[in-house]
Amino acid sequence: MKELSQLVSSIPASVTLAVNDKAKALQAAGHDVIALAGGDPDFATPAHITAAALAAIENGATHYPAPMKGIPSLLEAIAEKMARDNNVRINPKTDVVVTPGGKWALFLALAAVLNPGDEALYLEPVWVSYPPMIKLAGGKPVPVSLPSEDNFRITADLLRAQITPQTKALMVTNPSNPTGRVVTQEELDAIVEVATEADLYVISDEIYEKLVFDGRSHLSIAAAPDMAERTLTVNGMSKAYAMTGWRLGWLAGPTPILKIATRMNSQTVSSAANFTMHAAVAALNGPQDIIAEMCDSYQARRDFMVKAMNEIDGVEVRSVEGAFYLFPRFPHSDKNSLELAETLLDKAGIAGTPGIAFGQSGEGHVRFSIATAMSELERAVARLAKVAGEL
Repeated sequence: MKELSQLVSSIPASVTLAVNDKAKALQAAGHDVIALAGGDPDFATPAHITAAALAAIENGATHYPAPMKGIPSLLEAIAEKMARDNNVRINPKTDVVVTPGGKWALFLALAAVLNPGDEALYLEPVWVSYPPMIKLAGGKPVPVSLPSEDNFRITADLLRAQITPQTKALMVTNPSNPTGRVVTQEELDAIVEVATEADLYVISDEIYEKLVFDGRSHLSIAAAPDMAERTLTVNGMSKAYAMTGWRLGWLAGPTPILKIATRMNSQTVSSAANFTMHAAVAALNGPQDIIAEMCDSYQARRDFMVKAMNEIDGVEVRSVEGAFYLFPRFPHSDKNSLELAETLLDKAGIAGTPGIAFGQSGEGHVRFSIATAMSELERAVARLAKVAGEL
């Protein structure tokens, strides 16, 4: 048989999904495992959103959507949401494409701007799928390592140090998965300064934008001066609306880039599901108080976990600013993050994601999701306290 794709064969499996799958398999086999590795909210999708999807199905929204890139009511709802929430103005007819999940929107963005050999920078610790996506789009992934001792702060000097003549794009997640950092105005200014002087496209992943704590504000890069023409914004329904299984995201940005991205979307996945688009309209145009309620719950879980974990000898964790992950470190351990995660699973029945999965800057850390019930988090802390000495 002839050789299979070297490119795709070189791409590792998603560590976060692999750990989550392992935890679920152990649970199915009867083991008492506390699954803190995934990023799936434990809340049900709000009832009015589900009702809109069911009504759409009953009304015949089971065929191809028209247009394929998104039904007009959703394209308009996304444009109105971006103007209202992000201070970003787009033309709903030309500047947005609806995708089956935010992941595909990210890949479309990369595929639309990268040529073979182009370099794309990403901030490390990084969500596990960014480097593989860059490779699959023909580019070269280049990490910008953010130091843990500086709380993973973004600076212009760190960005500039990785710029070469081949640098084409910069990927930013805000709020960050896995660190929980929320970009400050100073950091945004650094991104804008370097992107404009080096003529970079910026791919802004804002999937966690609604989940920010302590009264902070989310800053959208495309709203900064002179950034709309070079910024591609990725967002979706998964995190804020507890709609991970609905697979509904979008990519928005400059018309020439979106024209290319829409063409690729049509030749690959064709479209997102028709009835999920109707659900998304209900979500974006309907009551938003449920988001605040979920965010308040995540903040309460964060407060509990940070306090409880810092009281355990050998565990250190910062109070995160957004998203729903904690990124503790174990300063007295001689184990690497893979060994730490394995010990936690084997000795305590806690499934976390090893920090090395998020790049070298994540070594020594383990990512825990707090998108689960407080009762499970309380059990996890009690178990962690018992095995901390073995870490």
